[in-house]
Amino acid sequence: MANKIPRVPVREQDPKLRATNFEEVCLGYDREEAMLEATRCLDCKNPRCQGQCPVHVDIPGFIREVVKGDMAAAASVIARDSSLPSVCGRVCPQESQCEGACVLGIKGEPVAIGKLERFVGDWAIENAPGDDEVRPIERNGHKVAVVGSGPAGLACASDLAKLGYEVKIFEALHKVGGVLVYGIPEFRLPKERVVAREVEAVKRLGVDIVTDVIIGRTATVDQLIDEEGYEAVFIGSGAGLPRFMGIEGENLNGVFSANEFLTRANLMHAYDETYDTPIYAGKRAVIVGGGNVAMDAVRTARRLGAESIIVYRRSEAELPARVEEVHHAKQEGIEFKMLTNPVRIIGTEDGWVKGIECVEMELGEPDESGRRSPIVKEGSNHVIDCDVVIMALGTSPNPLIKHTTEGLETNRRGCIVATEEGQTSRPNIFAGGDAVTGAATVILAMGAGRKAAAAIHKYLSAETDK
Repeated sequence: MANKIPRVPVREQDPKLRATNFEEVCLGYDREEAMLEATRCLDCKNPRCQGQCPVHVDIPGFIREVVKGDMAAAASVIARDSSLPSVCGRVCPQESQCEGACVLGIKGEPVAIGKLERFVGDWAIENAPGDDEVRPIERNGHKVAVVGSGPAGLACASDLAKLGYEVKIFEALHKVGGVLVYGIPEFRLPKERVVAREVEAVKRLGVDIVTDVIIGRTATVDQLIDEEGYEAVFIGSGAGLPRFMGIEGENLNGVFSANEFLTRANLMHAYDETYDTPIYAGKRAVIVGGGNVAMDAVRTARRLGAESIIVYRRSEAELPARVEEVHHAKQEGIEFKMLTNPVRIIGTEDGWVKGIECVEMELGEPDESGRRSPIVKEGSNHVIDCDVVIMALGTSPNPLIKHTTEGLETNRRGCIVATEEGQTSRPNIFAGGDAVTGAATVILAMGAGRKAAAAIHKYLSAETDK
């Protein structure tokens, strides 16, 4: 039986070697490995994996094609629901989504759905059609603006372009991809080999993308509607405003937000000696937080030569980061100090970090999120020597769009208030992804972008019928 075949292991760089470079950690499947792993799928009549995918990729459908070795057909199946398979195959938390629902996972190892999606996505990139092979999509005469070129914006723009809309994406930075280029390190998601080429696939649909345009500063949302003639706007501007703890010493030299630290490394190539971007990881770096961003920051600091430590106020069982990222971090020599919380950062006389004072915690009753609340152990204060502190405590949306868009409702966290379908308090403005939820996952942002595209199509179709 297919389910008696053990899960095909994935080749990875050796931990000692990869901790010194920024090349991709996971090497992925080759064709034979992918086809063998695909035969493990039971092709369930009621595929629970598909129901747990935020964009509802036809998982059994694409895996059937991989079994047959028809990678073009597999790519075509995925493309119906996802415009970024190579990205999602690498960075999605499959263990809590599709793979977490796989029937094989009840008594053994689930099908490696993410690694199969990655293989098919990479195959599609390598075998992308040339410009002369792309059939132009007939346009319907309607214009939609998309703010932000991250996963939400790219997914929304792709779906709208397929429906015949003239779509333009406005990106604030000089590179396209949003969090995919500034937030996720090269060793998890190669920028030129994967992100840039996935973006090219979106452009082939006829989507126009302009960079270095800050909506709210270069032009407002209302100007896009009133002066540029866009009939609807989708806001997928992400959540790039970092949070700090508000403790003593956060203004010392050597304290960074994970956002700034990762943007310097990822978008501005600070790790590459041929670039002149300054970055400082110190000799001993403490990263405060336990999410994927904290793992990205601590593993980046390690690669830049720092002895790197994670400080997290709950236990390892409560770590929000992906299991794979925690596993990789430990393999690379990262130290984890659990049930530990900073209370102040200590500086030298000339204003540089020299240590971080922490207290030990113990877990009490569950909070609103269901996670047990940490409580301070009295008299447990201690100092960890370090010369860099990186705060990875989550982010919130930049308030620029909120302040420059009349009548756009936001909540107390600064997130845009929108329905499940992405409808905001303004009828022709839609929003989704981290700008609505706060920092979340790539696939959830994509799902929000797709729902908003469907809602925009419904809205503009109704307007046309009037």
